[in-house]
Amino acid sequence: MLYLLEHPLITHKLTLLRKKETCTKDFRKTLSEIAGLMAYEISRDLPLRTIEIETPLQSCTTSELAREVIIVPILRAGLGMTDSINNLIPTAKVGHLGMFRDHETLEPRSYYAKLPPLLNDAVIMLLDPMLATGGSASKAISYIKKEGGKQIKLVCIVGAPEGVEKVETDHPDVDIYLAALDERLNEKGYILPGLGDAGDRLYGTR
Repeated sequence: MLYLLEHPLITHKLTLLRKKETCTKDFRKTLSEIAGLMAYEISRDLPLRTIEIETPLQSCTTSELAREVIIVPILRAGLGMTDSINNLIPTAKVGHLGMFRDHETLEPRSYYAKLPPLLNDAVIMLLDPMLATGGSASKAISYIKKEGGKQIKLVCIVGAPEGVEKVETDHPDVDIYLAALDERLNEKGYILPGLGDAGDRLYGTR
């Protein structure tokens, strides 16, 4: 299922992210802030378990997270979303998947994978700022499933209809979270209006 997280603060910060004159420092900071704002909605349905604790005054019945959360950024741009979500859920473990898109074929290629154990019982948040063709996201989801992951949330800042359709077709059991669904892809596979190459803008390599 697709979830569009339309919140005034997210929309405002996304406008800054889209502006071509936004510098690397501000782009990195704003991307992280948007991911942090999105994390509240993404984590809304995390399961809880009941526990008994002692406060300074008395005992009480309360709740805590019942399942482990694993954050998996797709390198390299997904790293820009990781810290803000990890700050919100400091007990979360972090895996990494390295992928890049072949600019000739637009197909994803893998070059690195390192995931925490016990994926089968965890809530897994797969992070990538851009959902363009959907190839990298779909391949990453397939890899996580092969390693035992079952509950996967794909978290992106901006997506194109083509990418959403690809993931929904390949993985109908995966929820997709976007701050914005843009118009389309251009002939080079870039999202329009988009925000450019997120990795290049994050790390000043444009």
